[in-house]
Amino acid sequence: MPSPSPARTRIRRRFGLRTATAVLTVTTALVAPLPSVGLAAPAAAATGGPLGAHYDASGTNVEFRIHSSRATRIELYLYRAATGSQEAATLQLTKDATTSVWSVTVPVATIQQQYGITGPVYYGYRAWGPNWPYDPAWTKGSTTGFVADVDAAGNRFDPNKLLTDPYARELTHDPVTPAATDGSVYGTGPQYRAVDDAPQAPKGIVLAADTTSTGTKPTRALKDDVVYEVHVRGLTENDPSVPSAYRGTYKGAALKAADLASLGVTAVEFLPVQETQNDANDVDPAGTAGDNYWGYSTLDYFAPDRRYAADRSAGGPTREFKEMVKAFHDSGIKVFTDVVYNHTGEGGPWNASDKNTYNLFSLRGLDNPTYYSLTSDMQSPWDNTGVGGNVNTYNPVTRALITDSLAYWKDTLGVDGFRFDLAPVLGNTCQHGCFQYSRTDPDTALNRITALMPARPAGGGSGTDWIAEPWALGSGTYQVGNFPAGWSEWNDKFRDTMRRDQNAMGVENVTPSDLATRFAGSSDLYQPNGRAPFNSVNFMVAHDGFTLADLYRCNSKSNNQAWPYGPSDGGSDYNLSWDQGGVAADQRKAARNGFAFLMLSAGTPMTTGGDEYLRSIRCNNNPYNLDSSANWLATSYTADQSTFRTYAERMIAFREAHTALRPVDFYSAADGNGNGMGELDWFTPAGSAPDGTYWGDSANHALAWRYDGTELGDPSSAIYVAYNGWSGDVDFTLPSPGGGKSWYRVTDTSTWAEGADQVARPGSEPLLGGSGTVYRLHGRAVLVLIAK
Repeated sequence: MPSPSPARTRIRRRFGLRTATAVLTVTTALVAPLPSVGLAAPAAAATGGPLGAHYDASGTNVEFRIHSSRATRIELYLYRAATGSQEAATLQLTKDATTSVWSVTVPVATIQQQYGITGPVYYGYRAWGPNWPYDPAWTKGSTTGFVADVDAAGNRFDPNKLLTDPYARELTHDPVTPAATDGSVYGTGPQYRAVDDAPQAPKGIVLAADTTSTGTKPTRALKDDVVYEVHVRGLTENDPSVPSAYRGTYKGAALKAADLASLGVTAVEFLPVQETQNDANDVDPAGTAGDNYWGYSTLDYFAPDRRYAADRSAGGPTREFKEMVKAFHDSGIKVFTDVVYNHTGEGGPWNASDKNTYNLFSLRGLDNPTYYSLTSDMQSPWDNTGVGGNVNTYNPVTRALITDSLAYWKDTLGVDGFRFDLAPVLGNTCQHGCFQYSRTDPDTALNRITALMPARPAGGGSGTDWIAEPWALGSGTYQVGNFPAGWSEWNDKFRDTMRRDQNAMGVENVTPSDLATRFAGSSDLYQPNGRAPFNSVNFMVAHDGFTLADLYRCNSKSNNQAWPYGPSDGGSDYNLSWDQGGVAADQRKAARNGFAFLMLSAGTPMTTGGDEYLRSIRCNNNPYNLDSSANWLATSYTADQSTFRTYAERMIAFREAHTALRPVDFYSAADGNGNGMGELDWFTPAGSAPDGTYWGDSANHALAWRYDGTELGDPSSAIYVAYNGWSGDVDFTLPSPGGGKSWYRVTDTSTWAEGADQVARPGSEPLLGGSGTVYRLHGRAVLVLIAK
């Protein structure tokens, strides 16, 4: 089923901008010349450099370049301060007719001596076009030259709005801040078109080249990773071991690298860290109106979010982010970032019936039909995101913006991989008036990304880990299993199959065949188009929805709570959750099983920050707006939480120690070396191979399997796993562990075994016996054995 995605409601009514969505902005200045990828490459070549604002090689000039195919005039405004002052200079840009790149070069000496800018250079753009032609009589705040807020071609130019550069490396601030809370200044339409927003608007910052090291990138194969999804602020905001000035920042996150490495994490995946509207968070600490904690409303595709920097000076967020990446790399941990290229913070119409009133921050005011997919009449956004409208990812200019941004984060900021929010939008082949997803079209953003920046090889090495959220909203957007080669995917079929079997027995039908397919890497989804088990990113929970603890503590969502646990709007009503009858010991056992499913299944496991100690948000399943202690990770654990942390560490370590659990290819049932065992064999509790009737009967809730370690390069000659989904005990007759071997117990997740040694340390596993030994596995439990 299409994934319940509370993410789609997480941005509504944000930031006081009177819009169905949020504030967007893609902003300004570049640093040093960036190797341009895709469309921007010929544009850069034709105009002498890459898009954005950067110092030339000599350091004596600042070069400004911006793309617009529809503008008729663009002016550059330079400022001495981010707010509170008029522009220091205004310069007209010249258009290259071939590339539609507008440019101007300004000597540094002129900037300093003539314009009086001796500190950071702040800048923005004003643009005119067919719906608002340039008139020399125009002045800031006037409507001189105005024709329409939007014309028949979809143009939405308004020179009263100072626009940020889509290629800016940093922004000065968000559109709405605690000191400037009026978001209406960015509006178009009859009431707002004449409002000059420049005194309040964000500016781009021209940055000098930065040489901060990001360390040596790990080359580990994705199949060998354990991904830890977490919010950069929430990771340390509540951590007393981190200096108070660094809590909630990149610098604070860097101090957690060793702790995450000790847990066994090999890839930390941060929720969005590109600049988003969040400066106004917690103006009212007891309320959630206007808060955007998660950050899925991008303002700038290049700039690290300034709010997460301890050093917020010009260039500070960039340096600090790179230092954080180095700290994780030094601990052997990859850094992934969650990126949002399907929609932007500019959002949609303020009112559904009003075609005129929209936010204008950047893309919409520069070249609306180039950067956004529109309806066939070119008057409204085409919306498969639920948060304002689709980015026009099939347009070559927009596609180049995406690939150039990714190349910057990968090559300059040191990021190892990316998770793409609502990724089917990047497979769209229709610019306006429709949505048509294609896996094979070489010109989609999905395929251009991997063509320009190849995926990491299956066996590891240099490359990038590309991960899709393979669903969005609307017809044609559920594409689980249908992404191109080079892409891995969040696998909601793994999640839902496991949840249904654990929490909805008798209500939702799950067969042993369903379970086996998910445990073995979801070959039905990834094998037909030549992909591998690791392309299935397996997860039980994510930031969207319940935490691991709440999945087994809550029968339904409870989002309308008082601060700090709410209130939050939205959130799915279909959670496949169950409180285990209210029995705390059974809730912990269910969580152990859910965690075991991840560590024992073929694919790439992803956990969520706090799962390792059973973090609860008290049944709030859409806490996108809670920048509060409820959403920040804890470091002081109860006894039960400490016990679960130890369990999680040891299960992760077991996965790392056993290559049989991390296959490069899908398992074979064949006996490749004549030892009487297939690579992977399946068993009923009686110890026999399941027949077709057993496989297809949803009344069967017990299944076991054995890996032949000798064929899979594993240090153990065999591994046996049994799962009892029934509420009562089930006797499992153990198969052969191999000639001259016996079975030893690694873990039994049953309540009787709960404790620090629920997962035995290597070498201390208790002996059970050989072939034919009967093991009684209690209800709703998982058993893991190794042969020695």
